Amino acid sequence: RAFRARCPFTQSPGDTSPEPKRPDTMSVVGHQPPPFFKRGLPASARLTLYVVLSLGLLVADLRFRYLETVRHGMTVLTYPLQIAASTPAEWANRTFEYFSSLTRLQSENQTLRAKALNDAKSLLRQQSLEKENRQLRETLGMRERVAARSIAAEVIYAARDPFARRVIIDRGERDGVEPGLAAIDAAGVIGQVTRVFPLQAEITLLTDKDQAIPVKVVRTGQRAVMFGAGSGLLELRYLAANADVAPGDVIVTSGLDGVYLPDLPVARVLKVSRDDARGFARFICQPVAGVERSGAVLVLGRSVTPLPDPTVNEPAPADPATGSRQKKR
Repeated sequence: RAFRARCPFTQSPGDTSPEPKRPDTMSVVGHQPPPFFKRGLPASARLTLYVVLSLGLLVADLRFRYLETVRHGMTVLTYPLQIAASTPAEWANRTFEYFSSLTRLQSENQTLRAKALNDAKSLLRQQSLEKENRQLRETLGMRERVAARSIAAEVIYAARDPFARRVIIDRGERDGVEPGLAAIDAAGVIGQVTRVFPLQAEITLLTDKDQAIPVKVVRTGQRAVMFGAGSGLLELRYLAANADVAPGDVIVTSGLDGVYLPDLPVARVLKVSRDDARGFARFICQPVAGVERSGAVLVLGRSVTPLPDPTVNEPAPADPATGSRQKKR
C-alpha cells in the first residue's frame, strides 16, 4: 500500500480514478543535428550565384530582348488574377460613386423644383401684370376716342346676387360718379351705373335681364332696343320678322336716351330666328366688350369734352413789310 501510495503509476483494484498518463519515452530523446555534409552551399555562395543570375537576366533582357515573350506570356496568364484582385475595389468605388451621385442628383432636383416653382409664380405674376397693363392701356386709349369726360375705375368684385349681373368698382360719389352714367371698356359698352356709394359704385351689366339700351344697326341704320338675356348674351326685341338684320351685323348705341353717347360699340348679331306667325323676329347678339371679364372700366360723364380749337395758340403771321424794316434797322 505504501508503495502504491508513493508510486503514481499504480492503481488499486477499487480505485476508479483515471490512470495518469505516462511520459512518452520518444520525447525524452534529444534532437540530433543533421549530418555536416548535407548542409549544401554556404549563404555567401548562394548570394553570389543569385546576383550573377539576376545580372545575366537583366543584360539578356536589356540587350537581346530574350524575356519579352516570357513577359507577354506572364501578363496574359496573370491578367485574370489582376481582374479578380481589382474587381472588389472597383465595385466598392462604383457603389460609392452611385450613391454619392444619387444623393447629389436628388439635392439638385429639389433645388431645381423649388426654383421652378418660384419662377412659375413670378411668371404668372408677370403675365397677370402684363395683361392688366394691356387692359389699362386699351381703356385709356378708349378715353381718347370718346369725346366725353371719363373716370377710370377698377372692378373690385362681382355682386353677391347670383341672379343679377352686377359688379362693384373702386370709384364712388367722392370721385364724381353719379347714377345713370354709362360704363365702357376698351372694346365697347359694358353697362350703366345704378347705385353710388361714397367710395364705391355698382354697375349693372348689359347682360342683366333688367337692363335695356337703345341701339342701331350700323349697316342699315335701323333703330331698336337691346335687352340682356341673363346668360352672357343680348337680344334685340320688337323688330319685325322681315327686318333687315343678318348675322355678323354690328350694333352700336343710338344716343336717343341721352345716357349713352352715340356710336359706341355694343354687340354683334350672332343668330337670327324669324317667326312670321308672331310678326316679330328674335335676334341673339354677342357683346363686343368684355362685359363679364373686364377688370378696368371708364365711367363716362354727361358733359362732352370740347375739341381743341386749331386756331388757338397759333402765332399770328408777321407783316412782311415790318419784318423787312426790322431787318434793315
